[in-house]
Amino acid sequence: MPTINGSVFMPSILILIGIPGLESVQCWIGIPFSIMYLVAVIGNSFILVIIKCEKSLHKPMYIFLAMLGGTDIALSTCILPKMLGIFWFNLPEIYFESCLLQMWLIHSFQAIESGVLLAMALDRYVAICDPLRHATIFSQQFMSRIGIGVTLRAAILVAPCLVLIKYRLKLYSTTIISHSYCEHMALVKLAIEDIRVNKIYGLFVAFTILGFDIIFITLSYVQIFITVFQLPQKEARIKAFNTCIAHICVFLQFYLLAFFSFFTHRFGSHIPPYVHILLSNLYLLVPPFLNPIVYGVKTKQIRDHVLKLLFPKETS
Repeated sequence: MPTINGSVFMPSILILIGIPGLESVQCWIGIPFSIMYLVAVIGNSFILVIIKCEKSLHKPMYIFLAMLGGTDIALSTCILPKMLGIFWFNLPEIYFESCLLQMWLIHSFQAIESGVLLAMALDRYVAICDPLRHATIFSQQFMSRIGIGVTLRAAILVAPCLVLIKYRLKLYSTTIISHSYCEHMALVKLAIEDIRVNKIYGLFVAFTILGFDIIFITLSYVQIFITVFQLPQKEARIKAFNTCIAHICVFLQFYLLAFFSFFTHRFGSHIPPYVHILLSNLYLLVPPFLNPIVYGVKTKQIRDHVLKLLFPKETS
């Protein structure tokens, strides 16, 4: 690849080093990561199969859960195979275009997951605060529009990041990315040109998607709690609250990890680089790993069908 005064012009291949500072133990770090990936794929696949096969689960709450499960499988698959290739087989090279594609897929699926969580919160809001209109509002046509809208929002907002990198950044100080996957700012920081536009747009996308979603999710649950505590019967309050526990756990783990990772990257300059990278990896791997466990434990309908699928004789 051509070089100009020590810089690299339009590199064709980049190098992902994995977790800087922990190269000697990356092979061991890959073991728990691979276990989390297997649990995520198998657990979410179970949920998808159960929801597809059981007509009683063809309801908005479970359809959104299926969307979340599919997104989790796709998100973890975007990152783990290449990461394990770095950790276990010393395969750090990645084509520049492949790196851009991985970056687009990862950030798009993150945005889709956030949008699905928002849709799930709105579904619970209508189901608890306006139950008589729930079936009318969350019709099959409306559900399809939500799925298409969430996907298009993510793809369209993230796509300019690729264009800005591809056509504005030509010279790079190095081809080595100090990360285990192609993350937006990790790639942008390699350029020796003015990267302010890229950084500003990246922040705009993050706050537009995560900021917008978390505000409306919070407002939805504030109203839900107000409505629940106003119910006259204690049993009704407990039942309404129990339907939201799994959702709350999933919301908290996704957004707390997201903001913790974001702020440590932006303001934790004194924190060792390997801590930043580990947090980024956990942010992408923990939600897909925990989501099927949370819903399998806290949602009776899912739990019963999982047991029936695994132990048909005992549960018959």
